[in-house]
This record gives sequence, C-alpha cells and structure tokens, in this order.
Amino acid sequence: MKRLSKLAALMATAVFAAAPVAAVEIKAADVHPDGYPNVVAMQSMGKKLEAESKGRFTLKMFPGGVLGDEKSMIEQTQAGGIDILRTSLGPVGTVVPEVNVFNMPFVFRDEAHMRKVIDGPIGDELLKKITDSSANLVALGWMDGGTRNLYAKKAIRTPADLAGQKIRMMGNPLFVDTMNAMGGSGISMGWGEVYSALQTGVVDGAENNVPSYVSANHFSVNKFYSLTGHLIIPEIFVYSKVKWAKLSPEDQALIKKLAKETQMEQRRLWDKRVAMDSARLKAAGVTLISDVDKQAFFKATQPVRDKYGAAYADLIKRIEAVK
Repeated sequence: MKRLSKLAALMATAVFAAAPVAAVEIKAADVHPDGYPNVVAMQSMGKKLEAESKGRFTLKMFPGGVLGDEKSMIEQTQAGGIDILRTSLGPVGTVVPEVNVFNMPFVFRDEAHMRKVIDGPIGDELLKKITDSSANLVALGWMDGGTRNLYAKKAIRTPADLAGQKIRMMGNPLFVDTMNAMGGSGISMGWGEVYSALQTGVVDGAENNVPSYVSANHFSVNKFYSLTGHLIIPEIFVYSKVKWAKLSPEDQALIKKLAKETQMEQRRLWDKRVAMDSARLKAAGVTLISDVDKQAFFKATQPVRDKYGAAYADLIKRIEAVK
C-alpha cells in the first residue's frame, strides 16, 4: 500500500509539472485604428514579449477606441482595467502637470529636435516623474506624435484667418488657450466626436498630424491643411501601476527593455506612414498650405508659454539647448 501511495504521489507530481502554465493576457488599448503605427508597434512588442517569456505572456490589442476615449482609458488603466495604454500627452497633462512642458506651442524647433529631447535625459526624467507621481501609471516609453497642423474649409496663413473659426482641440485647458491665442476659438472635444462635428459645422476645423488627419477621414470634409506646426507633441505608452506591482522584477525588466525597442520601432513605422499619407493627400486633392506665417503664430502664443511655462523655465532652457 505504501508503494502504491508513493507511486500515486509521483505520478500526480509529474502530471502537475507537465501541465501547461496558463499565459497571462496583457490588455493593451489605443484610440487609433488597427494598422496605425502606434498600434502596430505595440502588437510587435506583444509578440516579442510572448517569445521572450516563452509563452507566459500574451498581448491582446484593443484599437480604435473600442474601450472608450483617452480620458476614459487613462482612468481604466489607473484602476487596472487596462494593462498597457498608448495615449496622447495632452490628457496626461491634467494628471501630471509637469508633462505640460511638452504640450506648449512651439516648445520644439522641429520634429528632429523633439526626438533628441525624448531620447535623452529630459525624456527619461519626465517618464520618471509620471511613474513617481500619484497618477498610478508606470511610464514605459515615448512615441512620435508628429507635427500638428491646422485643417479647415479654408486656408489658414495668419492669426487673422482664424477669426470666428471654432477649432477642435484636445481636452486640456492649455490647448484651448493655445488656439484662442492663435486667433481662433478652441473647442475641447473627444477624438471620436470630431468627424461628425466637422460634417455638421459644430466646429469649423481641427488640428492634428498627417496620419491622424488621414486615418480619421477628416480630409474628406476639410480639404485645406495648413502647415502651422504649432504643436509637436510626443505621445507615451504606460502600464497600470496596479498590474505592474504584480509582476516579478525580472518581468518588469523585460517589459522595460522591450519598451525601449518599441519606442524606436514606432518611429520607423511613423516615418513610413507620414510619407504614404502625404502622397495620399495630394492624390485626394487636398491643398497643403506651406506659406504660413509661423513667426506670427509664435508671437501670438507667447502668453501661453509665459502662463504655463513659468514653473518650468529652467527645463525649457534645457530643451532649447538640445542640439
């Protein structure tokens, strides 16, 4: 009987050891549609994570805003309902005020300057500020959000051209103030509402980068894309601190390593997408307005930089010094 008991115990142990460990599914979300560079980069990160963890982790992507708008998804991530979220920096600025330094108009000279900043010490410092804050988020990395330009039913070359124009802005008072300073009337509105608002005239225009302008089909309603370059805002992807605390230090290190790779992969995908979508706009008959008086818009938005940048004057000087 003793021999049988030992044999049964050994067999049970062998069966238990051979049983496959159920993979932990990581829930990732984005307002952008499937195929968008940010979404593709995140899906690629998921494949790498599954391979390097030997199947212990899988990633399920929820693109296209199916889980809500960015504000809602930030709240879900804070509560642990979403594991990884790619979000615009704008809504995060209302939770972690320090990141508003990147949200200010004309704080970057151009996109190359922005990339140098986020890839360097300043970028790392701000990621740490988000992680160390009470926002309940772990900031993993940056993504290129491109250069944001105005689009409307007419060309916008000077602040005077924005008189009487209602322009959709992201949900952050800083952006509404920016548009008001530029000469228009800033209207805070969720991204998913913009297309119908443009169609019905609730707003006269909006502003965004080329891939967003194309993927949301806004170019079919507003055919004038004015290269104001007023905002060059990096985006971030974050992990729920609630879920992060349940990971082992080794798994946390693995995810951080893959996040750095994802930051650079998204950039390559982004550049390809911008080139492709720019060609598509030309073929669709969109008028690109390049003779914009950027200096006039820069001067008009100085009060915004004074108001929101006062607390970060030293950081702004460091950003300006990056070559």
